[in-house]
Amino acid sequence: MRLNLHPPHPTALIAEDEPLLAAALRAELACLWPELKVLASVGDGHSAVAQALALQPDALFFDIRMPGLSGLEAAAALADAWDTTTPGAKPFPALVFVTAYDQYAVQAFEAQAVDYLLKPVQPERLMKTIQKLQQSLASKRSAATDFEATLTQLRSLLALPASPPNPAAARLQHIQASVGSAIHLVPVAEVVYLEAADKYVRVLTASREHLIRTPLKELLPQLDPAHFWQIHRGTAVNNCYIELASRDEQGRLSLSLRGRPERLAVSRLFAHQFKAM
Repeated sequence: MRLNLHPPHPTALIAEDEPLLAAALRAELACLWPELKVLASVGDGHSAVAQALALQPDALFFDIRMPGLSGLEAAAALADAWDTTTPGAKPFPALVFVTAYDQYAVQAFEAQAVDYLLKPVQPERLMKTIQKLQQSLASKRSAATDFEATLTQLRSLLALPASPPNPAAARLQHIQASVGSAIHLVPVAEVVYLEAADKYVRVLTASREHLIRTPLKELLPQLDPAHFWQIHRGTAVNNCYIELASRDEQGRLSLSLRGRPERLAVSRLFAHQFKAM
């Protein structure tokens, strides 16, 4: 008996923090794709991840700018948590990002062949997205192939700075961290890893920890990518201090570091950096 991998009534999740825009998108989808069932609408990145894991829709419409996690960060967190090992596991959803006009972001999406919609969503453009989604859901490619392609796309998008890079900008040599009225100059070469923590970024050396307010996404483009590897959406490690990369029974990768007792988890998105030569 031949199994139908995709039900006749595909499903979707909308993540949009502006209720009127979410309602408008839902109404347009109902008009242009009546077979599509929108399972839920949520207004922040963390809820988007939780609901996507619980409902396992066929398609996701993620706003780029949301409270908690951005659309890209939510997609990355979802990809890291998605079950790909259980036999018969649901394929990872098709992704569509919704964004206000930003030429730099649009160029990034187009370069990675990621579908996107500009606000306010126009019916003609939405129809093209619907046709692409329908083709994707009817595709004969394996779930593993689609998932690897999605990981590659997300990896490239997450690595992009928030704005076009400045070729003339010099690499950062010291990180300035304030402690009370004093400012510590932390040599970049001594930084073991960086970790986002609420509104701060933790700067950890072998002997100390500092807090800075510069977001990790703004800091990383100023560092040498040959040495600082992103291993999670909120963590970057200085590869000079990596001692060992090992996998547990579930295949999850983690790092042991010189000078630090903790182990760092490596996201699926960035596990490709650790392969035997």
